[in-house]
Amino acid sequence: MTIKVGDRLPAATLVKVTPEGPEQVNAADYFAGRRVALFAVPGAFTPTCSAQHLPGFIAQADALKAKGVDEIACTSVNDAFVMKAWGQVQGAGGVTMLADGNGDFAKAVDLTLDGTKFGMGLRSQRYTMLVNDGVVEQLFVEAPGEFKVSSAEHLLSQL
Repeated sequence: MTIKVGDRLPAATLVKVTPEGPEQVNAADYFAGRRVALFAVPGAFTPTCSAQHLPGFIAQADALKAKGVDEIACTSVNDAFVMKAWGQVQGAGGVTMLADGNGDFAKAVDLTLDGTKFGMGLRSQRYTMLVNDGVVEQLFVEAPGEFKVSSAEHLLSQL
């Protein structure tokens, strides 16, 4: 069943990109005790993700934090090395890159996307969720092929 507002995040493993290298984190523990804007993209280095989604959160980081967001995180079904490279290329120093290499988190929240016809395999849907102490406070899932409700600007307008 797809995660919804009011649900607690499941205990799935993500990999946090750090200067020292990949670090495994339990999602339930990672989101505990703070308010995190988490956005998911179908793939690092893909057109909409690179041209609009990640850059929007980079640009709006200060405004989101001024509205009570403690951290901004991006997840994708890519490995930690790809997420690190993408973050570096995009100048995403204010966004924590969380790799979901096996799609475990995407599956656990039931927000997967079948990209096999594009040679991409199982991916994450495009969405943004505001997580408060491990509980989904807001959730905005895009319709296929769209980029409207998961943008940083839309989340900011809802805070």
